[in-house]
Amino acid sequence: MHWLTSYELLGNRLLAWATAAGITLLALLALAAIKAVLVNRLGAVARQGSTADRVFDSLAYMLGGTRLWLLFFQALNFGLQTALDLPDRAYSIAGNIAAVALFVQVGIWGTRQVRFWVDSSRTRAAQDTNLGATTSLGAINFIAMTVLWSLVLLVILQNLGVDITALVAGLGVGGIAVALAVQNILGDLFASLSIVIDKPFVVGDFVVIDEFAGTIEHVGLKTTRIRSLSGEQLVFSNSDMLSTRVRNYKRMDTRRIVFEFGVPHHTPIEQLEAIPRLVREIVEGIDTARFDRSHFKGFSPSAFDFETVYIMQTPDFNAYMDVQQVINLGLVKRFAERGIRFAYPTRTLDVPAPVQVAMAGPAAQ
Repeated sequence: MHWLTSYELLGNRLLAWATAAGITLLALLALAAIKAVLVNRLGAVARQGSTADRVFDSLAYMLGGTRLWLLFFQALNFGLQTALDLPDRAYSIAGNIAAVALFVQVGIWGTRQVRFWVDSSRTRAAQDTNLGATTSLGAINFIAMTVLWSLVLLVILQNLGVDITALVAGLGVGGIAVALAVQNILGDLFASLSIVIDKPFVVGDFVVIDEFAGTIEHVGLKTTRIRSLSGEQLVFSNSDMLSTRVRNYKRMDTRRIVFEFGVPHHTPIEQLEAIPRLVREIVEGIDTARFDRSHFKGFSPSAFDFETVYIMQTPDFNAYMDVQQVINLGLVKRFAERGIRFAYPTRTLDVPAPVQVAMAGPAAQ
């Protein structure tokens, strides 16, 4: 072992280098042990079902992302500082590397924190059948990751001696140029954020946009995708979605229904007076429908016209069609029992009798 004290490397004996390596290894093992103990302990506390179990879960998940190869640079810097006599430049380089590794590790911890809360929120939304939450979670995750790693990058650059003030100013000027070049994309991005915050519609809503109708399937950073009734996928830019009128049928609490029918002109007055009462009896016999009114509305060329209004207590379209079918069948049955006929388009032609025209004969000779 004489050679450990006889030979030198960069002004330090080999024994000092071996001591630094041992200290580095011990420090790394200590950090790994601390990580394992904290993760296990936090997980055990979380499994006890306390009110703060999700907080402990998140901390355990965060620490589970600790990378030993990043901790190695912390341990190495500690070993070098403790056991070796090196130039200030060497200590500065080792300290900068350790700082960069630490900041990267902090970024990984932050990433896992964001991922934990986003995933847990998505799970709760699925359990509560809250499809609207999925619209905002993707955008929130993207924004949080962008802000987090932007801050990590700026802190790393500042630690390395880069003047980030000038950098931020340069990025601002460059950002203006980029924004002008991609203003349509940025417009859709900010439209996406507006949709997330204002929530005019969310995933699962049935909407009508101009002549297009379908169910919201996905709200992305640039486009919104809708599954139409006929099966194809419709893709709209987010800015187009905000610049047009959107009818959101999913948010209906009730559905107001107006329907009309007619009876022939020769229908007796007694039957005309009875028709609104018959319609009311039919509608009031349906639990999911609330009768509003039924009136002899007016006259058309081939019929006396009646108009009926009722309120569906559910917005479901299929339920509405079922109720309308019951009403129609009830009207056919009641009218048949009372001898009332439904009108159908007719036209009466009034042809006058031929006119006899006396023709003057030739003058008598």
